[in-house]
Amino acid sequence: MSADPAVLWLLPERAVESFVTALGGRRLLTEEERARLERLRGEGARRRFLGARLLARYALSARSGRPPHTWRFRPGPWGRPEPEPPYEELRFNLSHTEGLVACVTTHGRGCGVDVECAPASPDAVTHLIPHLADAERAELAALPPAARADRLSEIWVLKEAYLKALGTGITRDMAGFAFAAPPAGPITVHDPRRPSWAGDAWWFELLRPAPGHVLAVATEDGRPGDLCRIDLADLSDLPAA
Repeated sequence: MSADPAVLWLLPERAVESFVTALGGRRLLTEEERARLERLRGEGARRRFLGARLLARYALSARSGRPPHTWRFRPGPWGRPEPEPPYEELRFNLSHTEGLVACVTTHGRGCGVDVECAPASPDAVTHLIPHLADAERAELAALPPAARADRLSEIWVLKEAYLKALGTGITRDMAGFAFAAPPAGPITVHDPRRPSWAGDAWWFELLRPAPGHVLAVATEDGRPGDLCRIDLADLSDLPAA
């Protein structure tokens, strides 16, 4: 394990209520965050949003020792939240989907995380495949239908995690870069917008954190063994922040 690893925190949605209560509840949110929470439609969407915002505070506090209630955030140029004011070069990124909330933290390195339900639904397959790069579409076309939906989920979370780590979000064309996973070797991305000398600057991890979920982490200047995973299945698993 690296001396300064990326840390991935996983919070099952079933544990969100207990986790939020243990940290102090909605009082940790800013007025703007509480307003956003109230605008969300559906109990699940509100629960995941609240869990993600408190998980970010907890994860950042666990790395810095700073109390969870002191964290505030500002949007970056493309909307990505960053600590405000900047603190010890800490970076973080959040993702959540039905059943799971995820947060990744790093020191001074870009990072991104995306989690989705898997395999992709038939509607998602129809909608997303046209947005992939030619090489990715060719890879999927060579697979049987069942494997195609599962591989599409993997490619999509890799793309989302990469763009979130870059800080651009999905403002970029998803067909403008392509992922490949050689039978033996690391996951790689071909991105014409990135200088050729920066080809090894990003490390990608593809995980199956729970049945029915696929998750990708992208870290700048990463390497094998660079990712520390912490599962918060219940409060007994909760390290002290």
